[in-house]
Amino acid sequence: MRQIQYREALNEAMCEEMRKDDSIVLMGEEVAEYDGAYKVSKGMLAEFGPKRIIDTPIAENGFTGIAVGAAMNGLRPIVEYMTWNFSLVAIDQIINNAAKMRNMSGGQLNIPIVFRGGTGSAGQLGATHSQDFSNWYANCPGLKVIQPSNPKDAKGLLKASIRDNDPVIFMESEQMYGDKGEVPEGEYIIPIGVADVVREGKDVTIASFGKMMKLVNTAAHELAKEGINAEVIDLRTLRPIDYNTIIKSVKKTNRMVFVEESWPLGCFASEVTYKVQNEAFDYLDAPIIRITGADVPMSFSPPLIEAYLPNVDKIIKAVKQVMYK
Repeated sequence: MRQIQYREALNEAMCEEMRKDDSIVLMGEEVAEYDGAYKVSKGMLAEFGPKRIIDTPIAENGFTGIAVGAAMNGLRPIVEYMTWNFSLVAIDQIINNAAKMRNMSGGQLNIPIVFRGGTGSAGQLGATHSQDFSNWYANCPGLKVIQPSNPKDAKGLLKASIRDNDPVIFMESEQMYGDKGEVPEGEYIIPIGVADVVREGKDVTIASFGKMMKLVNTAAHELAKEGINAEVIDLRTLRPIDYNTIIKSVKKTNRMVFVEESWPLGCFASEVTYKVQNEAFDYLDAPIIRITGADVPMSFSPPLIEAYLPNVDKIIKAVKQVMYK
């Protein structure tokens, strides 16, 4: 099977859907003439023209509002944020308009929008450019939230998101755009709301999503060398969460570690831990351990970044702790 970059998988998803549906437009800062800040939209202006690939001013609140209005009037916009950190300027449009319009209109209006862009830490970008707001957006009814961990899932889930009639928060990572992975040649869709059991195991369940999956997969490989057989679950979709896959796994392994980049208060690990103890308490042989970002703003200093973020050693230590080793 061919291997392509994460950015190329996203580009293919958008181009394939735009060729089928003239109502799909892409808008955002530098998406047209510059081919995208991270080259995700490379070549799209040349193919689809300036009426469908639209460069916007540096005004997230403005062009997000335009996209919401366009969706109310029959278009299917894709909105690219250069980083989800900048989406805070437009969060009123996302939360109070896009997410609520279907409910407030009694089902008369759909808002088929995909909001997408880079999320989380990406090197020495400091406190205001290194944040993962996936748990913030997943807290809001009316939104679907997705964070793929590899090119294949990115393409299949983005196509599903573009076809969805509800607003979708699609979160990527600047550090993954150059990652290569196997992506099928033909048409395929990955359904929203279905987790992926990346690695089957019997000793402990490790669940995560997004670029943290790279750490989890490495940790599982290292643990296998020591005879610890971890089952690895990639959530992929963060709203709705596929609780059934997680609970089924925990009932088999009896132990769980959850890994994410978000801050610890009100994070996905808290929600999943509650659900597991509520529905699989009698199967647990150890308390669930969560590994998150530190409960502080991100620093610029590389040693402090390393201390802030989850890493392979932290995951291995947590697994051994739940196994009492």
